[in-house]
Amino acid sequence: MQEPNYIKQSLSDIVVDYLKSKILTGEYKEGDRINEVKVAKDLNISRAPVREGIKELESHGLVKLVPRRGNYVTQMTTKDIKEIYDIRLSLENSIIEILINEKKLSEKDFKKLTDIVDEMMQIARSNENIHQKTIKINEKDVEFHQILWKKADSPRRMKILSDLHIQLQFAMFIDTKMTGNLENTGETHYDIIKYLREGNVEKCKQALKNHIELYSKDS
Repeated sequence: MQEPNYIKQSLSDIVVDYLKSKILTGEYKEGDRINEVKVAKDLNISRAPVREGIKELESHGLVKLVPRRGNYVTQMTTKDIKEIYDIRLSLENSIIEILINEKKLSEKDFKKLTDIVDEMMQIARSNENIHQKTIKINEKDVEFHQILWKKADSPRRMKILSDLHIQLQFAMFIDTKMTGNLENTGETHYDIIKYLREGNVEKCKQALKNHIELYSKDS
C-alpha cells in the first residue's frame, strides 16, 4: 500500500532517526550492510520510506551505496576524519567572526551556552560507561554549537556543519580514544564562551582549535 507523500516524509524521518541511533550507538558498525527489508519489518512500514531515509543518511555521510550490493555503514579513514576537522574549523572560524563582529549573542544566549557546558561537565564526572558518556556529551556538544550556527544566521554554513557533526559523532564512537579527556572537552567550551563574551576573535578561534584538537590529535 502506497502512503501519501506527507506520510512518507514523516516515515522517512522516523527511519533516519532509527538508523542514526543504531549507527551512533554502535549497534550497526562500520561496514555493516543495512537490510531494507529488515528495517521495514522492524518499523512495520513499507520499503519506500526506508529507501528515502537511507538516501538521507547517505547525504549525511553515514551510509554508502555500493552498486549491485546494497547500502553499508560508512567506513571512516584517518584521512576522512582529518578532512572533516579541517572543514569544520574553517567554517566555524567564520561563524565566530560573524557572531563577534556583528554582536549576535545576548546575555540569554550566553546563559544557555553555559548551562549546556555545565551539563556536559556533570556527564563527564558521572559513573556511566565511556560509550554512554561519549554519546551524551556529543549530543550536548551538537546542541552548544548549533546555537552558535543559528545565531550567525548562515543557513548554508549550518547545513554543512550539521552534516559534518553527524559524521564526527560516528567517528568518535568508533574510537573512544578520540574523545580524549571528557572534562577537558567541557572546559574548552567554557573558553569559547569566555572569548565570545569578550569579543576577542583570535582567542576565540584558538579556543575552538584547542577544542577540536582534543579529538583530532588521537585520530
